This record gives sequence, structure tokens and C-alpha cells, in this order.
Amino acid sequence: MKKKNKQIKVISASIQGPLHKNKNLPCQDFCKYSVQSKNFVAVVSDGAGSAKFGKIGAKIVCETLTDLLKNSPFSQMQERIVKAIEIARAKVLRHRLNKTHCTKGMNLFSATLVGVVCCQNEGIFFHIGDGAALALFDDDYKNFVASPPSNGNFSCETFFYTQDNWKENLRFTSFQNAQAVFLMSDGLTNFSFSHDYKMIEKNFILPIHNFLRDEKSKIKAQRALANTLNNTQAQRLNSDDKTLLWARL
Repeated sequence: MKKKNKQIKVISASIQGPLHKNKNLPCQDFCKYSVQSKNFVAVVSDGAGSAKFGKIGAKIVCETLTDLLKNSPFSQMQERIVKAIEIARAKVLRHRLNKTHCTKGMNLFSATLVGVVCCQNEGIFFHIGDGAALALFDDDYKNFVASPPSNGNFSCETFFYTQDNWKENLRFTSFQNAQAVFLMSDGLTNFSFSHDYKMIEKNFILPIHNFLRDEKSKIKAQRALANTLNNTQAQRLNSDDKTLLWARL
């Protein structure tokens, strides 16, 4: 019988940003997770606003990686993650909306990628592009491991799993004995961390962590998280779509 991660609690929310709302565009973020197998897996992806099918690209990579990594041997996780991304790329290549069925057509599905796999006390973040991941270890907010955003030559430029050079931009960050993890799209990074990513913004991260940890009703927790991401100050600080996935390990 497959072991289930019954003790892991996961809360997530995705919010349409004012930028997309004003242009009558849907939220292009997507997230997926699994606690039903040997590994806990969670993936967040942000479809590029400039890509016609960015939301589809985000959905494909989240669903593919979650499905393929949930029972993969943790000792082989990095190579399994690479293989899973290759399979997601193959799905984009063959997608019916990719009329050319070539790598150039994959640009229409451009999306970033940030995810985590945990097995017992071991964890690993995997990351392409912006967005961010965070692991907390205790009640001291100074004790954390982060996978920060990676941008190109300009702050508005990032990397996507659909690009030819995706392997060059794939990063791994390992950790042990985490109490909780956060995955977020880039709509949240500027007020979740200090500018150099050496510190977290404790007035944002810690209240969310403490509330989600203590709230017994999943519906109330999801509603509260969505309201936090959608409040006036959050939307003013960043007009992009916002996705946050929190898990207590």
C-alpha cells in the first residue's frame, strides 16, 4: 500500500491581478499539489502575460510534474524532475493549439515554474524563472531557506520551461526538517522578501503562516488567504496575478 502524507496540510489561492482584470484577461497562474502518495509534491506556474496560451502552459507543467513526481524515488529526484519537465515540454509540442508542432510554437505557452518535493524529512525546491519558494524551520523567522526569483538582464524579463535553454535556468535547492513551505508566483515576491532576499518580510509571511497553521477549517483558511492576496494594499503593491501555496509539513 502506498503511504499517504496525511499529516500535511495544504492551503492555496490564486487571484487575478488588476493588470489582467483591466484588460479583461483571466488569471494565468496555476497550482497543483498531491498528498496522496509517497512524496508530497506541489507546483506553481505563472503563464506569461505575453503568451497567448500561457495559462495552458502553466496547467500542463503543474499537472504533469505533480503526477510524475509523487511516487518517484527521492534519491533520484533531480533527474526525475528533469525528465518530468521534458515530458511536459513534449505535451506542449504536441498540443492541438501549437499549430506548428515545433519549438518556436512553444513560445505561445510560455510559463515559469517553481515547485517542491518532500519525503519524510528531506525536501527539494526546483525553479525556472521568477516566483519564489520558502522553507521555514521554526518560529524564528530568521531561520529559512529560499529559492529566489531569477530574471534576465532586465527586471521585467524572466525564464520559462518552454524555452530551448530551460536546463541552463533550472535550479535546485535542498533542505531538511522544514516546518512549512511556501510557493508563490512573482506577484507576491516583492512584499514577501527584502530586496536582496536575505530576509523575509515577517509582517506578511508570519501572520499568514500562523493563521493557516492554526485555522482548523480549510474553507475559512482558503477564503482568508484569498482575501489577503486580494486586498487593496497587495493589489497596489503589485498588479500582477498572485498565487500562494502554503503547506505545513
